[in-house]
Amino acid sequence: MPQIPGVSTLPVKPSRTHRPWLVILGVFAVFIAIVAGARIFSKSHKIDSPPVAAPQIDVPAPVPDLSASLPVAREQDPVIATVSELKPWSSKRFNFHNALTGENISALILRLPTGSSTQASAYWSFAMKPAYGSCQLEYVEDLQKLAADYGYRQARHPMVGNPCTRSLYDPLKYAAIPGNSLARGAIVQGSDLRPPLGIEIKLKNKQILALRME
Repeated sequence: MPQIPGVSTLPVKPSRTHRPWLVILGVFAVFIAIVAGARIFSKSHKIDSPPVAAPQIDVPAPVPDLSASLPVAREQDPVIATVSELKPWSSKRFNFHNALTGENISALILRLPTGSSTQASAYWSFAMKPAYGSCQLEYVEDLQKLAADYGYRQARHPMVGNPCTRSLYDPLKYAAIPGNSLARGAIVQGSDLRPPLGIEIKLKNKQILALRME
């Protein structure tokens, strides 16, 4: 171009080359600084809460099974007690072994207040499981328990009870059963059909033997 006198042209500055990776690096550095600052701030203001104790759960202790320690009346060894062990109205638990089924049946022998201790008639032995039903019988010596749990206030001596049906058996009374025979433990209250299954008792050399069950 022709130059005009007195007018000079301005030098053209070279354009700067853009570098986008520098921008990205700067943004990333700012982000890292923000995150680090937030962590430092949160740690400095954190309140340590006391540890929460785990709740204590009381687990009931298992009820020990005493049936294994009871004497077992077997055909070859039917001794279950001695005469000196039992006093009037005292009792003793034992297991009666059924040779046919191999089952040990929970049973009880009771010393009655009548007769001599050297006579078999002075004892009553029976299975703790009633003839009908699955509930276990119990020997109740506490007359207040008979009144409270069974509603029977006429009792003058211990009785045998069925807690499931609230039936009561009198150890001093007999009841007729099929076969034209009598069984000890007449029912004085409740809906049970018959007395407990009796176990035959024999005495030998001041030892009490359980021979057979009905």
